[in-house]
Amino acid sequence: MQELLLAGYVDERREELLATLTEWLRIPSISADPGHAPDVARSAEFCAVLMRDAGLDNVEVLPTGPDGDGSGGPAVYGDWLHAGPEALTVLVYGHHDVQPVDPLEEWASPPFDPEVRGGVLHARGCSDDKGQVLMQLAAARGVLSRLGRLPVNLKVLVEGEEERGSPHFEDLLRRGGDKFACDVVVVSDTTMVAADVPSTTVGMRGLVAFDVTVRTARSDLHSGIWGGTVPNAALVAAQMAAALHDGAGRVTLPGFYDDVRELSPQEARSQAELPFDEQELMDKAGVGELSGEAGRTPYERTGTRPTAEVVGIHSGYGGPGIKTIVPATANFKVALRLVPDQGPACVVEQFRAWAAAHTPRGAEVEVVPVGGVSPLVTPVDHPAVAALSRAVERVWGKAPLFERSGGSGPEEALHRVLGAPVTFLGVALPEDNFHAPNERFDLAQFWRGVLAAGELLVELGRLPRAAGRAR
Repeated sequence: MQELLLAGYVDERREELLATLTEWLRIPSISADPGHAPDVARSAEFCAVLMRDAGLDNVEVLPTGPDGDGSGGPAVYGDWLHAGPEALTVLVYGHHDVQPVDPLEEWASPPFDPEVRGGVLHARGCSDDKGQVLMQLAAARGVLSRLGRLPVNLKVLVEGEEERGSPHFEDLLRRGGDKFACDVVVVSDTTMVAADVPSTTVGMRGLVAFDVTVRTARSDLHSGIWGGTVPNAALVAAQMAAALHDGAGRVTLPGFYDDVRELSPQEARSQAELPFDEQELMDKAGVGELSGEAGRTPYERTGTRPTAEVVGIHSGYGGPGIKTIVPATANFKVALRLVPDQGPACVVEQFRAWAAAHTPRGAEVEVVPVGGVSPLVTPVDHPAVAALSRAVERVWGKAPLFERSGGSGPEEALHRVLGAPVTFLGVALPEDNFHAPNERFDLAQFWRGVLAAGELLVELGRLPRAAGRAR
């Protein structure tokens, strides 16, 4: 087997890298909580120091917010642009902000007091995403120390608002102009199927949500006097929510599946090889049954197929005891995940048509769309994906399987605004509890990730610039 470029470097730097990551993880950079804004700013400054230590130039903390007014969480940028005009320019993306830690009582150790137990690091942000950002910076530093140069022109952009929906990220990309221009984007904010089953993400689902309000009367009515005679807003909302799916688990919006792109044969074969244990999945989720679109595997349902979920429903009285009323108003919220080639704007019209068709006489229904992210997929035969696959295979000893993430993020904006293909080198594991108590990062995956990031720089450096652009 070919010797890995950074094998000796990682062996020499393990303690230093772990100490650096531990120090960064002590900063509670919770972007969703305005009270932690100073911590997010402190985390950005820490990241800037890491970039300089890695040998990057032009390092700066970038303000975000409407027109860059500084009200948003700061991003961090650095570059190394000495590989020459014929070399690929690669932009590495990650984020330094973290999720809230509630419920605190479920943590086995304090979330911002990192602790290693059995070769696994436990702390908020260790796998999502500070550990994976440091993985990339360590690789760049290592390659520079080994070769004296990088095989590509490298740009690194680390966001500070990803965990609250990247509200100002696209504006940051547009305001940056040529600063962020690149041939290939590498994202390290995803997972592998298992430590012994390497995989790479090739797509992210889109997202559009709806806030639906139902009104049937001016105010709540006495159920003894009016019950059985007037429309019940709670019942209307429940009936509408139940009507979102048919008996086969398919979404009932008119035309919802018309634009869904089927998998390529190569991706379909890879999906079929993904390991699946139904009982293990149920145990992880804490459920007694799996459900969803009939005839589709759980991997298909959560990555390659569109879905609709009722994420909240409320009406009437919810306090102790009982209140005998006919509710006049009700509310339910729906989040729909989209796949290529579904567009948020089209789905908004489909949902409005569906809501109108399911509004009974005597009820008024208001639909308010919330957000809108388009889906993203990078062809599995793209040269950049092939380069990433070779890098992963060199470290894990076998080629990665292709999977799609069920989540949605700023990756589509990176692709659309920068016009570059997006590849994913993520090494977190499904059991790493990102967004949940007891977030963790398997240190063996961390070390492998540094090795793979170094190999990826080498592989991308072998590609001509023309191979990098989006197709």
